[in-house]
Amino acid sequence: MTDGDSLLVSARPDVNAAMDDWLDHLGSERRLADKTLIAYERDVRQFLRFLTNHLGAPPAISDLSDLKPLDFRGFLAERRRSGAESRSLARGLSGLRSFLGFLERRGEINATAAGAVRAPRQPRSLPKPVSAGDAMTLVDAGSGLDEEPWIAARNAAVLTLLYGCGLRLSEALSLTGRTAPRKGAQTLLIRGKGGRERIVPLLPVVSEAVEAYLAACPYVPEADGPLFLGARGGPLSPRVVQYAMARMRSALGLPDSATPHALRHSFATHLLAGGGDLRTIQELLGHASLSSTQIYTQVDTARLLESYDKAHPRGRDRPPRG
Repeated sequence: MTDGDSLLVSARPDVNAAMDDWLDHLGSERRLADKTLIAYERDVRQFLRFLTNHLGAPPAISDLSDLKPLDFRGFLAERRRSGAESRSLARGLSGLRSFLGFLERRGEINATAAGAVRAPRQPRSLPKPVSAGDAMTLVDAGSGLDEEPWIAARNAAVLTLLYGCGLRLSEALSLTGRTAPRKGAQTLLIRGKGGRERIVPLLPVVSEAVEAYLAACPYVPEADGPLFLGARGGPLSPRVVQYAMARMRSALGLPDSATPHALRHSFATHLLAGGGDLRTIQELLGHASLSSTQIYTQVDTARLLESYDKAHPRGRDRPPRG
């Protein structure tokens, strides 16, 4: 899994042997994917080459024990100068900490210095909502792409909950027969991340979709059992919903970003565009911090600028915004 035998000269034999043991541990016991193992080894080898230049000779395990936070910061700075982005630097530091922590657990080094280095802050990626029209089309498509009518009704009910109430997929699938949104109900009690409870308004279309699913379902959800059931009557897996969504976006020609979670993003973005205030949207989404909700203002601004560039005569003359 190395980039070539020449990489081995970046470290002494005891370090190379330790790396083999570490990678075997990650693959057999931690069961990390091959791509992750290759990336981790490449990142650690880059650090070892840096140390070879820094120390004037390939490092041994004893050299790794003498490292200071300044050594790691120097490596990150060099990688930054070579064009590495924050995400790559953070992954590289994570791989280094894993390797050095492995050596520390074997009693060979003290890995405190690596833990004292803060990972580079990564730019927060903006949520990728779908348009209101596409969201409605996806919800409607959920009731038409499956041969089994009850499965189609189930998928439509799940997607309606995500877009109509702003739920996470895990929150929708945690509903039980007792907590199912029924006809006439006006609110829904949700237990979200960290056990935090919140109350969300319930649109009639949501309870109607759930009622349609329950009427068509060949199984009867137990009061304390899952509301949404799989084809064989067991709990519905998130993967089944994600696969159904993938089929829908393929049929509708939508981008890969049109995921179940994108419907939650769409719920927040469309509320904000319609005049909803951030505090209310924070409560509806169950965010512990307002800063988590404020990212939707950036989405709305980005969409506004995009519309401006397309519509304004001078905007069409300018290069795309980076």
